[in-house]
Amino acid sequence: MLSACVKNVNYVLHSLQCQVFTFGNSFLTKKECQKEREKKTANPQTPTHININTTHKVAAAVARPAALQGLKMWFTARFLYVFTYNMFQFCAHTWILANMTVRFLMFGRDALADTFYSIGVVMSLCQLFTVLELFHIADGIDKSWILPRLFQVVERNLLLFTIVMMEEIQSKPVVCAQFFLWNILGLLRYPQELLCVMGSPSLNMLWNRYTLYVPTYILAAVTEGVTVYQAVNHLEKAGRGRLQLPISSPNRVPILLKTYLIILAVGATVTVWQLVKERQQRLEKWNKKLKK
Repeated sequence: MLSACVKNVNYVLHSLQCQVFTFGNSFLTKKECQKEREKKTANPQTPTHININTTHKVAAAVARPAALQGLKMWFTARFLYVFTYNMFQFCAHTWILANMTVRFLMFGRDALADTFYSIGVVMSLCQLFTVLELFHIADGIDKSWILPRLFQVVERNLLLFTIVMMEEIQSKPVVCAQFFLWNILGLLRYPQELLCVMGSPSLNMLWNRYTLYVPTYILAAVTEGVTVYQAVNHLEKAGRGRLQLPISSPNRVPILLKTYLIILAVGATVTVWQLVKERQQRLEKWNKKLKK
């Protein structure tokens, strides 16, 4: 899974480089294009040395009107918003993976204790912004099913709220494992979304997302259950029946967390079932496009 995420990152960076190169080569003036055509017309039989860079520029200049028309069509406020959102998630998850890897290589197991303090803010922002994805589905920007996405957004933000409010849980190794699995899920998904926005989807990345995403999500759901279970045990052993919430609430937190465990089990089962069905539909559509 980790190697697949690294390949996704490299593929996205290569695609962005190609897009920038193509966009830059499209700015060849009409005079330069006309000169190249005159040279070919004046000496049609004489073999000349071919300048590869000039050839690419001429080809780009010929296709410039169509490219500019495509830019006018795609560079809208909606396109820029979706591109910016997916780019932010992609860059943030890439930074989290690099940060966790470097810290683990430098400090070993000691890095597990302060994972939340090093990447907690960035991870919290990423998960908080996922609320916007519900509006993406409602607006038709994202064609995914809303029920799995709704459950993922709610469960992750509730768990993050619990971790933030309980400092004793923040240094647990299970929190590091939880953030790592969430990061893997993000790197399996957002690079493919970013390429789809740029109009250059990849079959390999599509397969990685909808195949590796399901077992990784199951592991993440199990880790969430372990995190909540440890939080309940800590509250019961410490004799704290209440959590210091920013709002006055008479609810007893251990009972709420145990109820959350039941909801987590049911919701994760339904989500996995719908993810498997969504995988079948997406791969079938892609196979039909390849046959055409």
